[in-house]
Amino acid sequence: MPAKRPLPVIFFRTGTGNEPVREWLKGLPAEERKAVGEDLMTVQFRWPLGMPLVGSLGDGIWEVRSRLPTRIARTLFFVHEEEIILLHGFIKKTQQTPKEDKALALKRKHDYTQNA
Repeated sequence: MPAKRPLPVIFFRTGTGNEPVREWLKGLPAEERKAVGEDLMTVQFRWPLGMPLVGSLGDGIWEVRSRLPTRIARTLFFVHEEEIILLHGFIKKTQQTPKEDKALALKRKHDYTQNA
């Protein structure tokens, strides 16, 4: 059975009720926030899709690769029961995705699936 479109986007919520990706997005300038939002919307309507917009980091973690005017953003997510769960967002400063960023996303994925 085909997935319903668009797939809902869920912001991961910490035990204290914070939504790290929403907070990260709010801290971006409006133009950059809009660019990331448009990329996320593309994923919602066209999942599954691959490069150049979406890349796999392994372990069920995916990254949305957003090109901003002067830098690059990454939004890490996984798909759970036909929902896109946003785990972590950051501005990319190195060629490889930093291990700490992937580890944080994996921890949040684990926390989400344990509490789902």
